[in-house]
Amino acid sequence: MDTPLTGRTALVAGATRGAGRQIAVQLGAAGATVYVTGRTTRERRSEMDRPETIEETAELVDAAGGVGIAVPTDHLEPDQVQALVERIDHEQGRLDVLVNDIWGADHLTDFESPVWKQPLDRGLRSLRLAIDTHLITSHYALPLLIRQPGGLVVEMTDGTADYNGTHYRESIFYDTAKNAVLRLAFAQAQELRPYGATAVALSPGWIRSEAMLEHFEVTEANWRDGTAKDPHFAISETPVLVGRAVAALAADPQVSRFTGQSLSSGQLAKEYGFTDVDGSQPDAYRYIVEVVETGRPADTTGYR
Repeated sequence: MDTPLTGRTALVAGATRGAGRQIAVQLGAAGATVYVTGRTTRERRSEMDRPETIEETAELVDAAGGVGIAVPTDHLEPDQVQALVERIDHEQGRLDVLVNDIWGADHLTDFESPVWKQPLDRGLRSLRLAIDTHLITSHYALPLLIRQPGGLVVEMTDGTADYNGTHYRESIFYDTAKNAVLRLAFAQAQELRPYGATAVALSPGWIRSEAMLEHFEVTEANWRDGTAKDPHFAISETPVLVGRAVAALAADPQVSRFTGQSLSSGQLAKEYGFTDVDGSQPDAYRYIVEVVETGRPADTTGYR
């Protein structure tokens, strides 16, 4: 089994479910020791009130061949994040990969109302969850990451810079949050470059997270039935694809060529040659622009 990340340590901040969970699993499959954080444990749920837990994620990392370590952490609490990084330093003495995948604001997002009709406290809370958490985590984690050259920071967002630059993301708070994270990756790339470290922004395509599957009233086994609700759901991808994207970046000795860039799972699948679990390489953003937005009927030929 190919394990290029053996001996490497990763922190996936926000690994309870969705993309974060599979990023942790795929890093583990590549041999890494992965610290997985979030607010939902088997004893306590976060305000999102979903059943997935960080302990389950750590067990999946173990099952994939890595070492998973679950650490309950609220990334809005600086003391908790500082303690987390100190623990990683004490136990591993290094941090090679930081993935800022913290979000947890789906329940706060209103895609229907203009800013003056939205509850201000909910909107501002979503910005704190999306932006402050990433800054707090980087503040404490980067001194450990730059201790040796070659470190990687992945800022997870929704949408590439090219796509978001010309498309409104349907809620002023959501739009602001996801575009701010793109800029965070660019800014960190400038600050990390003198230390031989890399920072990128990464977006999945139309991801079949646990919540998305529930929305379409399907399971992963019969997900194609969701095309009855929206035929373009055919371009969707599992969280494994973006997980493999992060693992490929982390194992690439030339990853610095991407520093400061906005990347997508579909783009990196072609760059590195990995696939989704069904052997396909869905390129969601190209499909959205060329098929959905031009009013063409759903047809993924040439797009996955």
